[in-house]
Amino acid sequence: MPSRDAARGAAVGELARALSAGVRGDGTVRVRDVTHDSRQAGPGTLFAAVRGSRTDGHEHAAAAVAGGAAALLVEEFVDVPAPQIKTPDSRRALASAAAVVHGRPSQKMQVIGVTGTNGKTTVTFMLEAIAAAAGIRFGRVGTLGAAWGDRRLPLSRTTPEASDLQRLLAEMAGDGVEMVALEATSHALALHRVEDISLWAAAFTNLSQDHLDFHSDLEEYYQTKRRLFDERARHRVIWAEDEYGARLAGEVAPPVTLVGWSPAHHVSGRVRPDSSLEMEMEMEMEMEVAVAGCGSASVRVSPGGKHNLANALVAAGCAHRAGAELGDIARGLSSVPPIPGRMEPVERGQPFRVLVDYAHTPDAVRRAVAAARGMGTGRVIAVAGAAGDRDRAKRPLLGRAAAAADLAVITSDNPRSEDPADLVEEVAAGARGGGARVEVRVDRAGAIRAAMREARAGDVVLILGKGHETGQDFGDRVVPFDDREAAARCLDSLYGPSRRETDARREAENGMQIDEGALP
Repeated sequence: MPSRDAARGAAVGELARALSAGVRGDGTVRVRDVTHDSRQAGPGTLFAAVRGSRTDGHEHAAAAVAGGAAALLVEEFVDVPAPQIKTPDSRRALASAAAVVHGRPSQKMQVIGVTGTNGKTTVTFMLEAIAAAAGIRFGRVGTLGAAWGDRRLPLSRTTPEASDLQRLLAEMAGDGVEMVALEATSHALALHRVEDISLWAAAFTNLSQDHLDFHSDLEEYYQTKRRLFDERARHRVIWAEDEYGARLAGEVAPPVTLVGWSPAHHVSGRVRPDSSLEMEMEMEMEMEVAVAGCGSASVRVSPGGKHNLANALVAAGCAHRAGAELGDIARGLSSVPPIPGRMEPVERGQPFRVLVDYAHTPDAVRRAVAAARGMGTGRVIAVAGAAGDRDRAKRPLLGRAAAAADLAVITSDNPRSEDPADLVEEVAAGARGGGARVEVRVDRAGAIRAAMREARAGDVVLILGKGHETGQDFGDRVVPFDDREAAARCLDSLYGPSRRETDARREAENGMQIDEGALP
């Protein structure tokens, strides 16, 4: 989709100079948009011929020009009648070209890049709440799409491709957005999607095993995340309680804002557990940190769990570095709305908690189970699985993490091209031998139903892995499936209005009390 601001743009020669690249053809031709997709290469567009793992964009250059593309960004000149900019790496140059064409939008806003294995989405939502409390016009880009003002856009990737991201930032800047929180995935960093973005702050949440189907090992995964903390970032906000966070803090250039539980950190928290989904936390900022009203404040953070309090402190550190006052930070963190698929409750009158969460790494599953321990008086029942065509090494680790619950119901997640039964067995193998009773239900709806039938008053049922997702990927097809809806349907059949009315009539007829905890 071309940029709405027709005044933006650059001549081919100007772009070539910015990229230190050579030009063939008319350098005075002006482009107003950049794309890596030949199907979107309309009039006034610069088409970047990117070499991918499956296709080579150079093979689509003729189609792009036929569709109206004004010029090409290539690694080798092609026999097409259009001006061409030749660069050694068109993927890396894509971000810089788009930044120039769209007027370097990241320099017009406070962009906060958030990276880490878990917690990125939660931190961005918390920053959004702080910005609302401070009266700051805010934009968010990540797993749950892009949002600013009253606009909501779905995204196919957590971090969009560089051309799409620069265009999106330009849209936000044009609409008066002052602060943007951007989830930066390791894939995006490896593939240069966030190159040429000026960051007011780069934030690190944590790092644990994930994406080793893409990265060769955990060290490469860490080094890829580390890229966000180079000279593009004005400030670096780091969760220092994490092993890799502590390492990162010692490796990157200052200024560094250390965040953690220790009062010695620039932003710290002291936890006071509560019996509800919320937990209360005191934040303390050291006096040498330049922030108006520096001191401490009590806030209530939801969703609960110590890991979400850590996310809140990271958000507080970012907001503080962006100039927010402590009072606004406290008010914002106390008013975070429910985040889709993040410890999201499903309530249908049942006598136990049901929480849907996106936890899909061993560390995230462990944290979710630990958080659930403080949310009920009974057992923790975890429904968990692993995605197909992804890191196989983490599958037994996921099972082992789920076995920290009292009952682990192992099921399929997004099997993609793999046999769901084989995939489930790999996860279950890790769960067996742990402290939990283990059940295997390959059908995900059946697994959720089994967990609900097992649950009793005071229990906490965790449905983990898919969170906000509304489909299940079987490789050749994606079928509608939403954990929240599946849980609600099951609960309605067990505890919904019609069931409660039937139980009340039966109680009146028999003159007896019904123990809701004994319902099947």
